[in-house]
Amino acid sequence: MCRWLAYLGNSIYLEELIYKPKHSLIEQSLAARTSETTTNGDGFGVGWYGSRVTPGVYRNIQPAWNDSNLRDLAAQIASPLFLAHVRAATSTAVQQTNCHPFRYDKWLFVHNGVIDNFKDIKRDLVLGIAPELYPAIEGTTDSEIMFYLALTFGLDEDPINALEMMVGFIEQVCQARRVPKSIQMTLGISEGKRLIAVRYSSIGRSRTLYYSKNWRACEELNPECELFSGNSRLVVSEPLTDLTDDWEEVPESTAIIIQSDSMTIQSFQVQ
Repeated sequence: MCRWLAYLGNSIYLEELIYKPKHSLIEQSLAARTSETTTNGDGFGVGWYGSRVTPGVYRNIQPAWNDSNLRDLAAQIASPLFLAHVRAATSTAVQQTNCHPFRYDKWLFVHNGVIDNFKDIKRDLVLGIAPELYPAIEGTTDSEIMFYLALTFGLDEDPINALEMMVGFIEQVCQARRVPKSIQMTLGISEGKRLIAVRYSSIGRSRTLYYSKNWRACEELNPECELFSGNSRLVVSEPLTDLTDDWEEVPESTAIIIQSDSMTIQSFQVQ
């Protein structure tokens, strides 16, 4: 599958999390420890928020470990909120428009997982997307379809409810088409103010997802970095260091909402 991370806190250079930790995202692209696929070399992407509402995005189909432009950008770009993703393709093409994060207006979206039997139900899923949103779809992945379904169901107004409705719609389509109902997903989403993460599986065996309980987990990543603050938080597919008490696994069927001054954990109830 894929690996991703999301950060909210003081503005830091992207390289502090993408490159410098012992088990960085770049290292995970070569040798993931808790993924079904060890290598995640089918492209990568990073999206970050700066002084403008619309986030910046850089994506490429090269393996993340082999892109010198990414290394240069990560050393120069600082951001208080960013998401990064390395991809292991399932049943769709290795192309730039299939690399995460996906962006629409102020929103960024990353996904690890799969919709089983996606090709069998893709047409039905696409028909559920609002007509005005459909022209913005550029790629062919189940992930991007999930994103635009969530936008259709009201991501701007109530993100968690929209995501629950999105999953419910997909499972209803599976039931109507009499295909096994199986969605595997961990999601990272932001509109520039909040960081939202979800862990869910139709069969109760979700991909791994962890969050940092406090700023010490961030400090462990690079003790020489003095930019982390008390409100710094990370969500990761797998910890960027050895697992310590400062990391907590996100429970099954759970959503977390991280803001600059708070973190909320709630059940994820499919509608």
